[in-house]
Amino acid sequence: MDTKKVWFITGAGRGMGKIIAKAALNAGHKVVATGRNIDVVAKAIGESENVLIVQLDVTRPAEAQSAVNAAIDRFGIIDVLVNNAAQFFGGFFEELTPDLIEEQLQVALIGPMNVTREVLPVMRKQRSGHIISISSGAGISGFEFNSAYCASKFALEGWMESLSPEVAPFGIHTTIINPGFFRTEFLTEATSTYAKHSLDDYKDRRDNYMSFFNAQNGKQSGDPIKLAKALLIIASEAKPPQRFIAGSDAIGIAEQKIVELQAQINAYRDLSSAMAYED
Repeated sequence: MDTKKVWFITGAGRGMGKIIAKAALNAGHKVVATGRNIDVVAKAIGESENVLIVQLDVTRPAEAQSAVNAAIDRFGIIDVLVNNAAQFFGGFFEELTPDLIEEQLQVALIGPMNVTREVLPVMRKQRSGHIISISSGAGISGFEFNSAYCASKFALEGWMESLSPEVAPFGIHTTIINPGFFRTEFLTEATSTYAKHSLDDYKDRRDNYMSFFNAQNGKQSGDPIKLAKALLIIASEAKPPQRFIAGSDAIGIAEQKIVELQAQINAYRDLSSAMAYED
């Protein structure tokens, strides 16, 4: 049985997408590497008979359709879709303009939906496939100064969890990836944008968060090469996990969320359980 697969990766020009693409290629897989700027993607990934570079802005449905068609024309199948393309818009909710919030949702939620919508007919026809969406620790728990980003990741996870049973009868698996802080280009100007409208009441906390993110940039504890290798392992499994929490910091976020939810359930269990009609 041929264990080599065709990987379709969004946002492959830099950061985690580039590292995943290179890991897949080094493992002998074929890769459709996509990004908004094909010159950047080509420089990042290089040329190979196992590589197809395709322009793709995930927020544009027509480009998603064209990219998937190009992948099928070249390789005939798509085994693994990695919804990786990302953008971070930081700021307190009152400081974030509606345009910034909409752009955050377009990139992190609507974009993966656009690409997945085009890939699903291919996978249904194959009766096989694996959809991997990169979420975040911010998809598990909300954080101040991250309201738009958390909203997009919470929504991504709700969509993925709902999609999973819809497509399972066709042999299609889904996996949500929850990374903690990994040492990629995520906190650089190329990927992160901060609200320009600042309110005095938030100033001190805003300054603290900006200092924190600037200090973290390039010093994150997570090794993205190890995360890429973990994705290769997960994608090779007959029954991959519906969720993979990556990094000890992300595990800490998830465990704290469990504790908080259980405490909130217990605190109002009697009141919550008394909501039914009386016979």
